[in-house]
Amino acid sequence: MVDSQYYLPNEIGVSALDCSVAFHLLSPQEKMYAHYLSRAAWYGGLAVLLQTSPESADIFVLLQRIFRKQTPAQLEQVATAAGLSSEEYQAFLVYAAGLYANMGNYKSFGDTKFIPNLPKDKLKAVVKASQAFQDQPTEMEALWDSCSCLLYSLEDRKKQLGLGDKGISTYFSGNCCLEDAELAQKFLDSKKLSAYNTRLFKRDNGGKTCYEVRLASAVQKDCAVEGECESCCGSFNFEDKEFIVKRGDYAPLMEKVSYYLQQAQAYAANENQRKMLDEYTRSFTFGSVEAHKEGSRYWIKDKGPIVESYIGFIESYRDPFGSRGEFEGFVAVVNKAMSERFTKLVSSAEVLLPELPWPREFEKDTFLKPDFTSLDVLTFAGSGIPAGINIPNLLCLNLPNYLTHQHLSFSPIRPSFEVQVGLHELLGHGSGKLFVQVSQTYCLIYRNWIVDSSVRK
Repeated sequence: MVDSQYYLPNEIGVSALDCSVAFHLLSPQEKMYAHYLSRAAWYGGLAVLLQTSPESADIFVLLQRIFRKQTPAQLEQVATAAGLSSEEYQAFLVYAAGLYANMGNYKSFGDTKFIPNLPKDKLKAVVKASQAFQDQPTEMEALWDSCSCLLYSLEDRKKQLGLGDKGISTYFSGNCCLEDAELAQKFLDSKKLSAYNTRLFKRDNGGKTCYEVRLASAVQKDCAVEGECESCCGSFNFEDKEFIVKRGDYAPLMEKVSYYLQQAQAYAANENQRKMLDEYTRSFTFGSVEAHKEGSRYWIKDKGPIVESYIGFIESYRDPFGSRGEFEGFVAVVNKAMSERFTKLVSSAEVLLPELPWPREFEKDTFLKPDFTSLDVLTFAGSGIPAGINIPNLLCLNLPNYLTHQHLSFSPIRPSFEVQVGLHELLGHGSGKLFVQVSQTYCLIYRNWIVDSSVRK
């Protein structure tokens, strides 16, 4: 028997993330702006499959081909004829939904692998009976063969995300360990390069260890990028090891992201949005983290947009070393009523913080007062939708229609959870201090560790 933590239960809910009312209130220009930003987010979000596990992308393509040919209801008839029970077919649908929701076969919260809750031969029967297989048997057979064993594997190392023998990670080649990650970080620091949009691959080059650092970018050739300290690509010697830095990771996806961001520029509401999108396009075209930072500066200046968005390699939760960002893109519409309520909480922060049960020395000398926006999500491309976001630490975004999506709207849980998110994002970020060194270990103290026990790491 397999531990139930590696299955998604058949009773798990699937519901629509409704933003119809807010979207219909947008002007035609705002709708087009939201549309092209969403296209950019969805294409970029596919990179998460490549950031999760070796088999995630192939599983995704396999499922996409099946569902594009037949609706779930049509496929159920095929599955029944192939010998599946209703419970087994439901398990297949739940697995597919889980893979789409997590953009891979590992849970976005918890990093644990999940496998189909039906026998492998039954899943194979569905695949072979599908219309997609009938139309393209050779390609579908190759897809199945490429991922079916890994899809079900629960070897110890494959049960969770991790580095080296601790788990699976496609941020690194399989032969990388913690020492390799630490050395690569030292190299990147020496070149003043961020690891955020990189992956690391280790190989032998004529008896000498060689590390290849791949930057996510649409272009694959070496060229200087304005704003970078120097041309970052090329071959370098560092601590008697060879490092090769090259562009072009996820190139086809980054090309699509850049294209749709350029299309969105024509519908931008103001100059800050246009400049923001221009810098983001430059970032995804050339792999420049500095360009993304510059775009974020324009994002901060864009006060009170009706259509809010953010896109890029953001959260580093799932990199076992904690330096590389997972791609994330969202588009949302302002929820004015809730924004007004939580703005009052922000205004009270300087009164509330001194009342908390720890010394004043634990707090920043000056509270960094954030702006707050409550949003109805239109598009969220990544490994999981959070309830709130703090980016880049001075603007807090609450996502209330996600709470409805989580079946919290008809219970006292929802208002209490909204308060928790508000406290986490509004008071948690920007209030704690870096204040202590214990032995040789430096400790970061963040208020959100105290307010919110659901923080992943």
